[in-house]
Amino acid sequence: MARLNYVELPARDVGKARAFYESAFGWSLAEFGPTYAATTSGDTDIGLQGDFAEAAALPLAVIEVEGLDAALAAVEAAGGRIVRPIFAFPGGRRFHFCDPAGNELAVAETGAH
Repeated sequence: MARLNYVELPARDVGKARAFYESAFGWSLAEFGPTYAATTSGDTDIGLQGDFAEAAALPLAVIEVEGLDAALAAVEAAGGRIVRPIFAFPGGRRFHFCDPAGNELAVAETGAH
């Protein structure tokens, strides 16, 4: 079963953005290096990406799946364009694609791989 589980936001100043979300909403964001912070609620989480070489241009919705390789094949078969092949990240693996309307999304499989 696939579900939206994450939204990644580009953030030029991760510290400032982190302070904003913690203050405005009472969220706790964990640091994952100097350019990344995220909530880790286990529900739909938010990530702040400060490395603009890695960041999407707009907010990035992340769809969680079981079976990342099968999901990649299904996205391609449905007409999606892969813009970043499968790669590892802290917590799992993912890939990025553009849908037929040009929206960039990611698909992730979490857990040890």
